[in-house]
Amino acid sequence: MGGANDMGHLFATRILETGRLPLFAFFVAFIVTFVLTRVNVRLIRANVQWWFKNLQAGDLHIHHVVFGVVLMLVGGVASFATPNGYHVLYALAATVFGIGSALVLDEFALILHLRDVYWAEEGRASVDAVFVAIALTGLLLLGARPVGFTGVDDRGEASVLNPLIPASIYLLSLVINLTLAVVTLLKGKIWTGLIGLFVPLFVYVGALRVARPGSPWARWLYQPESRKYRRARHREDRIRHPLIQGKIWVQEFIAGRHDLILAEQRQRSRVWTRRRDDTRDDQKEISDASRP
Repeated sequence: MGGANDMGHLFATRILETGRLPLFAFFVAFIVTFVLTRVNVRLIRANVQWWFKNLQAGDLHIHHVVFGVVLMLVGGVASFATPNGYHVLYALAATVFGIGSALVLDEFALILHLRDVYWAEEGRASVDAVFVAIALTGLLLLGARPVGFTGVDDRGEASVLNPLIPASIYLLSLVINLTLAVVTLLKGKIWTGLIGLFVPLFVYVGALRVARPGSPWARWLYQPESRKYRRARHREDRIRHPLIQGKIWVQEFIAGRHDLILAEQRQRSRVWTRRRDDTRDDQKEISDASRP
């Protein structure tokens, strides 16, 4: 009983009294929907006889992102139409919006690539997008504030500028933090850049350290044989690669294996193999011709 009372008190003080009930409803609905969606699609992929099948309209496969877009529209419009003071209705609208958001982000890779890559290697982008959304929403739910937002005043209005800090210093700090966040993102450090919007120390570190080898920053500013590029490659292989492998293991445990090889990937593999074989044949002919 004591534990239940403590949880109820914590929920009342940290969620209800701070006005975060809609955000909490969105957060819970988002996570539950994502988990249930992944369970559903994994059972469909395993062709379990007693489970549902893909939704088809003739030859057309209707993806769940379609329902997600509709639910986001319904939840968003409902939240705008809900009068002030109707907290339960506002939380219900946030729940619908959270369900729709999970369905959309679960197929983020489909939107990004404009083709069905759900179980392909590119499909990991959907799980990455979901994890980022959960992390950022969790930070907001815990009370973290993005750079440039100091909170809410006693009248319930957003307070952007801290009255104890001169506006010029505040704006300069804001510009510096946002610039460093952009630099960090361009260096390929997505998690560091996004978390740095809430905890600026992350963007200071991320902006100063070398970029990831495949990032836009590295492509623009690092020469292939430069010292910085070699450092970036060494850091990628030694530190980031094991972390990425761990992240992939967690993703596959939750969301399933992204091991489908698409037709274009097979074609690229055949072309690469053919070119490699042709190069070897040419080298062999040159070697044979150079012999006395």
